[in-house]
Amino acid sequence: MSGERTGGCLCGAVRYVAALDAEHQHLHACHCTMCRRVSGGVAFSVMVPAAAMRVNGAEHVTTYASSDWAARSFCARCGSGLWYRLTQPDAATADYYLSAGTLDDPNGLPLTREIYIDTKPDGFAFAGDHSRLTGAEFEASLQANPEE
Repeated sequence: MSGERTGGCLCGAVRYVAALDAEHQHLHACHCTMCRRVSGGVAFSVMVPAAAMRVNGAEHVTTYASSDWAARSFCARCGSGLWYRLTQPDAATADYYLSAGTLDDPNGLPLTREIYIDTKPDGFAFAGDHSRLTGAEFEASLQANPEE
């Protein structure tokens, strides 16, 4: 099922419309230390190509370069984490990895991938048959496929 997903921050200053095609109708889960600190737990995201994303209230978005390869954006008014984007090779055309918690309706998006499973807390165990990568495996995939 293809279609538009809407979402935004807690205070409503930032709203977005993301056009998801069939290829991007799924969730990723990240267990890295940064995602856990930003989200308060596991970070669930959905990938949206830059050309398929419209943001209203961009003047309220603040971006923090959290690593050598990604930057995280949040609402400057309420602090809601909105998305992260890869910074290599060109942040202007990088895909969005939307925080699934900001979607108005996150239903119908199955979990297909977990990353940084080597830093996953013991109590976080997701059922199902999906890709599970260590931090080293995920970072190697970025080098092999910068669009990941």
